Amino acid sequence: MNELSTFNSLFNDLFGADYSPAVYRNGCYAPKVDIKEEKNAYTLEMELPGKCEKDVNIELDHDNLTISSVEEKETNEKKEKDKFILKERTCRAFSRRFILPSDVDSESITANFKNGVLTVNLQKKPVAAPKKIAISA
Repeated sequence: MNELSTFNSLFNDLFGADYSPAVYRNGCYAPKVDIKEEKNAYTLEMELPGKCEKDVNIELDHDNLTISSVEEKETNEKKEKDKFILKERTCRAFSRRFILPSDVDSESITANFKNGVLTVNLQKKPVAAPKKIAISA
């Protein structure tokens, strides 16, 4: 066993197992997400190390927001050229679906990608003011 292969266990001992940028749900890779509620919006932040904005797809179907990415395929030429002593980083496919609250304004959803973190801003619909109803006689 070489020194590089022990790095992962040392890293786990120092930082705990929570350092991983992903969780596993039903045996599938799923990037970690934080969702914050503010007065006028929700903010979703997803860790996507090694990915860029062109690798990620965001779709809205009714009240279902899906964030996904396909797996990067290695060509035979690349496999033959690269010789790894240790290879722990991979670009895995994933798909996460979130059911949006009814107060989200689907027309104002925006997303940006910076430093391996995808941020999706979900503005809330304006709260309707109370309406006075006239009574007829």
